[in-house]
Formats: sequence, C-alpha cells, structure tokens
Amino acid sequence: MLVEKETKTQKSENIFQKTLINITHTFHWSSQQVKDILLPFDITQQQYNVLKIIRNQYPSPSTIGLIQAKIVDKMSDTSRIVDRLIQKGYVKKTINTYDKRAVDIIISDAGLSLLKEINKKIDFSTLIAPNLTPEEAERLNLLLDKMRG
Repeated sequence: MLVEKETKTQKSENIFQKTLINITHTFHWSSQQVKDILLPFDITQQQYNVLKIIRNQYPSPSTIGLIQAKIVDKMSDTSRIVDRLIQKGYVKKTINTYDKRAVDIIISDAGLSLLKEINKKIDFSTLIAPNLTPEEAERLNLLLDKMRG
C-alpha cells in the first residue's frame, strides 16, 4: 500500500488503523497543495475559507457566530482571521443596527475581486481529477460521510 511506504507504517497494523493514517496523510498532503496554490495570493486556507463564507452571505452581512458555524476548521480563531481580512481590505466590520452588541461583517469589493481572480486562475479539482474518476470521487465522498456518521 502506498500509505505504508509514505508513512513508514508497519504492515501489522489493522485495516482501520491504516485507514485513519491514510486519511490523516491525505489531509496533510491536500492542505499543503492548497497552501501552495494560495501562496501567490498572500492568503491562508483559513482566510480563503472565511472569505468564501462571507461572500456566500453577500449582500447580507455575516456574523462571527455564522462564520464559526460554517468554517471547516473548527479550531480556527475566527475573530483573528476576520481581523486579518479587515487589515488586508477584503472585508468590512460594522455595528449591527438592531443589536449594538453584534458586529456585521461584509465582503468588500477588494475581497470579491480577490475571489474572482483566484477562481479564474485556480481549479482545485485538478488536485484530485488526475487520479480519481468522477465516480470514484463520488464514492469516496460517500464513504467519508459514512465514516463521520
């Protein structure tokens, strides 16, 4: 098995241990691929993910709570990521008109432009498509969903 060679896993481990190691190895491999792709845009995976969440709400504002609920990496410090996106000019933060304690977050024109540029130049499916057919990718998605219960 390729994962055994790449991770130097012992053949005596059971199939479930091998599967978990393989998933972890694949996660790190894919994360590095995406990181390398986003590097020229000076944006992290977490910032990219948050920016897409905010864009998907546009023109309605987002909140930190909404972003936290939808973010892939639940361990991310959402407030800090949003602050970095504000510093880069990709999002804006305003006080909610109905609840003065709440903060509205909306994507800026610069943020919309960045996402358009990334989408024009990058097709993330090219990381998987050379090695899996669409049917195999669909089956893999079903199996991963089933694994998480």
